[in-house]
Amino acid sequence: MRMVSVLSGALCLAVAGCAQQPDPPPYKPTATVLQIMEGPVAHAAEVYWGSVSTIVDKDGIHENFPQNDEEWEAVWSSGIAISEAGNSMMMSGRAKDNDEWMRLSALLVDAGTEAAAAAEGKDPEKVLEVGERVYNVCTECHMKYIPEQE
Repeated sequence: MRMVSVLSGALCLAVAGCAQQPDPPPYKPTATVLQIMEGPVAHAAEVYWGSVSTIVDKDGIHENFPQNDEEWEAVWSSGIAISEAGNSMMMSGRAKDNDEWMRLSALLVDAGTEAAAAAEGKDPEKVLEVGERVYNVCTECHMKYIPEQE
């Protein structure tokens, strides 16, 4: 009889534990990793990297950077998109592994957050500096996870 009570108690605890599990998040991934990279990430990165430049030619040195709030907002928005893409890459179903993939995705979140902050501060030098960090994270990930083309 004691054994039945112990088993009944264990069963009740197990059922209670299962009943208290939260529902899984209602994520509904609608794009593949490749689609995200070729779409919003590539676009955001190109806007970000192209926003500040120095061109030296026969006519001298030409500094290019956003000239008004609207242009700076486009650069800021690109940083936000890059950051959130890193979060999206960590979603179940997209994450390739729980080690390097997650580390690199988290670095993309951080770089994108810094990119947005540099744009919000309207700091062309910081945009260049952080743009290099974004590039380095992208390159490190691509070196590991993009298979060579045949």
